[in-house]
Amino acid sequence: MKKNIRHFFLLTALAAGTIHLVNRFIDMTAEMKNILKTESGSYYHWKNGSIFYTKRGSGSPLLLIHELNPISSSYEWCRLVKKLEKHYTVYTIDLLGCGRSDKPYLTYTNYLYVQLLTDFIHDVIGERPDVVTTGNSISFAVLAQNMNPNLLASITAINPPAMSSFDRTPDKYSSVKKTLLELPIIGTFLYNVRTHESNIRRTLQKTYFSRPQLVSSKMLDAYYEASHMGKSHGKYLMASIEGHYTDNAIGHAVKKLTVPLYIIESRSMTDAVAIADSYAHKNAAVETAYISNAGLTPQLEVPDKLLNIMRMFLHEDH
Repeated sequence: MKKNIRHFFLLTALAAGTIHLVNRFIDMTAEMKNILKTESGSYYHWKNGSIFYTKRGSGSPLLLIHELNPISSSYEWCRLVKKLEKHYTVYTIDLLGCGRSDKPYLTYTNYLYVQLLTDFIHDVIGERPDVVTTGNSISFAVLAQNMNPNLLASITAINPPAMSSFDRTPDKYSSVKKTLLELPIIGTFLYNVRTHESNIRRTLQKTYFSRPQLVSSKMLDAYYEASHMGKSHGKYLMASIEGHYTDNAIGHAVKKLTVPLYIIESRSMTDAVAIADSYAHKNAAVETAYISNAGLTPQLEVPDKLLNIMRMFLHEDH
């Protein structure tokens, strides 16, 4: 009996050691191409971690915020920044838990990002910017403006999800998923399975783009690299997302907004028209527009089309 127990613990230790080595190998190889590290930028040393950001151009301030996802980073704006910096002082940011920013072990909440956005604007930008968000990042932009009415000049939301998707709260099932992902070895392994190159490719081809053939190997490498920077500690953000800690109802904040909210939906996205209409019905001042031949990130797929729509909404400094 004792011999069987010793064998069990020995096999368990060997399995854990093997998984640990696999995790480390993935971390090392994911960053070998250094696609993200070649971009020059600065760090905002925030109270919860250092935040990577870039600043380019001149004119009124424009802050670009990527999708809240540990595979995402400000790389998603790479095809749009050069076009915008001719008329704006353009800021891009890697959110806490993403890309080149720190990825601390903590519970990531919607209010955490409200604080980050508020502090970054006060400490780095120093004046009211127009803000452009992708996907679920609309939530903390809207809530930050609701809490600080003089924070933003406008919000442009690219493919925001239905407002009802933010109404979720943590429960026993989501808390178990969060706990599993946060485990030292097995949690990292589960995260690495979720962010395997093939799974990221599938996400880009089915969600981020409407035309899969436009997903280049460099884009895939950039998203894969972003997900594994910082020893795959993006798992802590993923754990909080899975646990619904980054969700927060925004309907009341959209209704009370006193700055322009522009909704840009890709027609290929599920329920695009219904989603855009739901925001417009919540607040009569909301303006909507649609873009064709694009998925979640038209800034990568059809940047010129997106730029033409943004120009209808945003004031340009010449």
